[in-house]
Amino acid sequence: MKKIISTILLIGFLSGCDFEVPGADEQFGTQNFVSAVSIIELHKLRNGVYPKRLKDLEFLGDWDGIWLSAVRYEQNGDGYNLYLERGWTGKPSLEFPVKFKQGLGIRESNVTWSATK
Repeated sequence: MKKIISTILLIGFLSGCDFEVPGADEQFGTQNFVSAVSIIELHKLRNGVYPKRLKDLEFLGDWDGIWLSAVRYEQNGDGYNLYLERGWTGKPSLEFPVKFKQGLGIRESNVTWSATK
C-alpha cells in the first residue's frame, strides 16, 4: 500500500513539473532531421530511388519511430522535401551549413541553410 501511495504522489508531483530544458528542441530537432536524412539517403543508395513514403523505409531500429514522427517527408521528382515538425516538445528553427546538403536529394525544407555556419 505504501508503494502505491508513493507512486501516486510521485506521478502527481511530476505531472505538475515543467520538463522544458533549454536547447532541447534544437538538440532533438537536429537529431531527428539528421537521422531522417541518413536513413532516406541509405534507402536511395540501396534501391536507386528515394522512398515514396517513410513507411517504405526498411531495416529501421526500435528508436527510429522517434524521428519518423518528428519529420514530414514528400518525394519530389528525383529528390525529396523534408520538414522538421518537432524537436523535444516544440518546433525548433534549425540552421545547417549549406555543405550539409551537398550531394543529397533535399529539394525543399524548413531548415535554414547558411554559408557561414
